[in-house]
Amino acid sequence: MEARRITVLSAGLGVPSSSRLLADQLAASAERQLAASGYAVTVEILELRDLAVDVANNFVTGYAAPRLAEVIAGVEASDGIIAVSPVFSASYSGLFKSFIDVLDPKSLEGKAVLLAATAGTDRHQMVLDFAMRPLFTYLRTRIAPTAVFAGPQDWGQNDDGGSPLSARIDRAAGEFAGLLQGTRAPQLPAALESLPFEQLLAGISAGH
Repeated sequence: MEARRITVLSAGLGVPSSSRLLADQLAASAERQLAASGYAVTVEILELRDLAVDVANNFVTGYAAPRLAEVIAGVEASDGIIAVSPVFSASYSGLFKSFIDVLDPKSLEGKAVLLAATAGTDRHQMVLDFAMRPLFTYLRTRIAPTAVFAGPQDWGQNDDGGSPLSARIDRAAGEFAGLLQGTRAPQLPAALESLPFEQLLAGISAGH
C-alpha cells in the first residue's frame, strides 16, 4: 500500500479557532478520500501559534530551535500541505507568512497544496486568489484548483441539515487527493556537511 504524508498548517490565533476547525475538516476529508483510493495516510496538524517565538528567534539568530527544526523537517518530508490562515488587513496573517519564510524556498517545490482562509466577513475571500495563491505559485507548488474560504455564515446548516461549506470542503479535498495520487514531490538533497577549516586544510595538504 502506498503511503502519503500530509502536513496541515493552521495559523489561527484563538483557542479554539475557526482556522483550526476548517483545517481539521479539510484534513479529515482528504484522508478519507485518499484512504478510499487505497493509500495509507499520515496527517500532522501544526498550530503555528505554538511556534511563534521560535519563528521570531529564527529570524534574529539565523538558527532554528530544535522543535522548529523538527517541524521544518516534517514539512519538507511531506507529500502535501493544507495551508489555512485567518485574514488580517486583506492578506494572510504575519505569523503564517513568517513560518513560510523560515522554510527553504525550494522545499515546497512540486508538493500538492490545498489553500484555505477564514475571516469575519466575505469581503476578504479574494485573499485566496490575490495573496495565498501567488505565494504558493512562486514556491512552485501544485495547487488544488478549488480553495476554501469560510466566513461566519458558513458554519451553519441549510434547512435540510446540509452545509454548503461541507460540499466545498469535499470538492477541494478531492482535488488535493487527486494531486497526491500522482507523482510524489521530489525531496531536497541532504545538506552538505560543513567541516572545520583545519580539517579542510589537512585534506588539501594530503592531496585529497
